Amino acid sequence: MIGSQFKKDILHTRASLSNAEAEKLKGAVILITGACGFLGYYFLNFFKETGNDLGIKKIIALDNFMLGKPAWLESFYNDPLFVIEQFDIIAGDISKVSYAGEANYIIHMASIASPIFYRKYPIETLDANIWGLRKLLDFYKEKKINGFLFYSSSEVYGNPDQKFVPTNEDYFGYVSFTGPRACYDESKRFGETICMLFAQQYNMPLGVARPFNNYGPGMRLKDKRVPADFALAVYEGNDIDILSDGSPTRTFCYIADSVSGYLKILLHGKYDYFNIGIEKPEITIKELAEIYVKAGKEIFGFKGKVNYAVSGDGHYLTDNPQRRCPDITKARRVLGYNPVINVEEGVARFLAYIKETDKSEFYW
Repeated sequence: MIGSQFKKDILHTRASLSNAEAEKLKGAVILITGACGFLGYYFLNFFKETGNDLGIKKIIALDNFMLGKPAWLESFYNDPLFVIEQFDIIAGDISKVSYAGEANYIIHMASIASPIFYRKYPIETLDANIWGLRKLLDFYKEKKINGFLFYSSSEVYGNPDQKFVPTNEDYFGYVSFTGPRACYDESKRFGETICMLFAQQYNMPLGVARPFNNYGPGMRLKDKRVPADFALAVYEGNDIDILSDGSPTRTFCYIADSVSGYLKILLHGKYDYFNIGIEKPEITIKELAEIYVKAGKEIFGFKGKVNYAVSGDGHYLTDNPQRRCPDITKARRVLGYNPVINVEEGVARFLAYIKETDKSEFYW
């Protein structure tokens, strides 16, 4: 049973879909790779809550459990809407997965997204974004599918020149192809090239999402990304440590808004690529920490303070973008995407979710 805050988030995402978009999901068989990650948690719970209303036929959720098998997944095994399978998208045979041949929507997000972990598993990260993607495209290129969503990243833009911030989809990026983040950044860029070519060659309805700093329910608190680190400190009652000088800036898009954008890309039904995030406010990491302190006091009685520290990881800040802010004009115009949850409200929602939810959902 999900809590009231998470229910509110799911209803927010559902309300963002037009009647025409919802109609496209009737009878859908949806295959999701990387289903046990942050975004997978939200997607699976979203479909569990709205599947009957939307008329979805089956959800095929695949994951290799490389970073562990979460306890929250157990509640999905006995739900007839879901097929849950351990599957290696790099080496496995997709044709042997139950219902895979019937899928008419595919969401490929099997990739490690946290810099700490993708530097630990760089080859696996690269392979999922390139060979895992290629395997899926080869399997579905001759089948009749209605939508295929590939998760790229705002990291394809690297550390953009100030004059290209806010950053739109036409910016080519300023990315190191030999640095410690290259396994992730460059495999996402090459993945986008693969999508473009398959769309041209086979007329596949491939949509590419470039997420900008998502956070919220489903984010594992030991994920080692900033919104998770700050939430973990509040939850455990520890001081918030900033592992930089606090000056890099970001916009932060709450998950209930960002999944709305991802669904709209999936249902768009033709090749294109979109930034999915929120344009404002663009704030420093220091300002984000202060937002967590304020919300933490109100929700948890948090008494900690903000400290500055140095990461034990020597490459923690290498190639770290100084600014990250999307121009989402294209997604607004083409998809009708309209994020509305600002960072103060989003952090409060995230912490409220943590307070009312069993820790096995986020603390593993």
